[in-house]
Amino acid sequence: MRVGRPLIFAVLIAGAFFYFTTYRNNRLHPSNWVSHPATVEITEAASGSDPLDAEEQNNISVYRKNIGSVVNITSRAMTYDFFYGLVPQEGQGTGFIIDKEGHIVTNYHVIAEARQVEVTLSNRKKYKATIVGTDRSHDLAIVQIKAPDLQAITLGDSTHLQVGQKVYAIGNPFGLSGTLTRGIVSSIRQVEEPGGMIIEEAIQTDAAINPGNSGGPLLNWHGEVIGINTMIASSVGQSAGIGFAIPINTAKAVLNDLVTIGRVRRPALGVRTIPISSELASEMSLAADYGLLIVQAVPGGAADRSGLRGGTERAYLGNTPIMIGGDLIVSVDGKKVETQQDLAQVMNNHRAGDTVNVTIYRGKKKLDVSVVLGEAREQV
Repeated sequence: MRVGRPLIFAVLIAGAFFYFTTYRNNRLHPSNWVSHPATVEITEAASGSDPLDAEEQNNISVYRKNIGSVVNITSRAMTYDFFYGLVPQEGQGTGFIIDKEGHIVTNYHVIAEARQVEVTLSNRKKYKATIVGTDRSHDLAIVQIKAPDLQAITLGDSTHLQVGQKVYAIGNPFGLSGTLTRGIVSSIRQVEEPGGMIIEEAIQTDAAINPGNSGGPLLNWHGEVIGINTMIASSVGQSAGIGFAIPINTAKAVLNDLVTIGRVRRPALGVRTIPISSELASEMSLAADYGLLIVQAVPGGAADRSGLRGGTERAYLGNTPIMIGGDLIVSVDGKKVETQQDLAQVMNNHRAGDTVNVTIYRGKKKLDVSVVLGEAREQV
């Protein structure tokens, strides 16, 4: 009992100290600060003021001009599962209408191996689509729908794109139809798609591109298509600020073939060549220190018909036998040609039947030769 009394007394003193110094002073008294006015006064923007700046107005203009031409594409295919056998698989992408007849441009990989393709317009109406033409090497495809009052998009020019210029992407990322994102042209470069296909002069952009955007338009600030959104570089399967688009000029070069015959008549010069370095040019006493030396003009090919000449003298390049003495190609249509890749890039902008101007050296004499391009088999 002697121990309990002092303990109780100490607790009472501590409680009294807390009450008078802390609790009583911190008690809330709502009636002292909460008011209940009859109306609430807020600050509003002045009526009639324009909330949109010039950049916002252009964003809206580009979107409104093109949203009616952008479609959602759903493809359905059958895949094999080890346990369940054949099972249906569904994929989504984007496309854009190019004419009143209902032809729609998209990526090949969006509709590859599809048994059924369905197109949803911006007004949410759905139509069954027919695959009209495919070009796997350019990752392009054309599908067609039968629908009234279609709005065709305007195709621009991707020749003189500049790093830093504004671009817009409209598509259906993750199935979210009619989504607009914007950015700039980050670079123009060659890229390789997952399937091994090479995109020459691909447009790199930081505009957000995600799964579902494939096949959709990349637009300039005028609202003209300059590219076809195709792939992203990302370790997480979604936009990391690095997307790529096929330049629209690559597509325009093959659209007619895809629509009319369902495939691309790939152009060919009909030559077998070797690239010339300054060292080789010096050893062979050539008139230029760059270009492609024609080893053989394929008999009956475009170059052969135009009078271009292959090699006539046997020689060795390391351990490889070659024929030298043929014409040296230095440019095509005024574009400098140093490698087979340069020549292939020029060919990508043409189709079979086009006429190109080939500049050559025959010995020390410089000549311009007109060549009507043939249809490619294996050689360019």
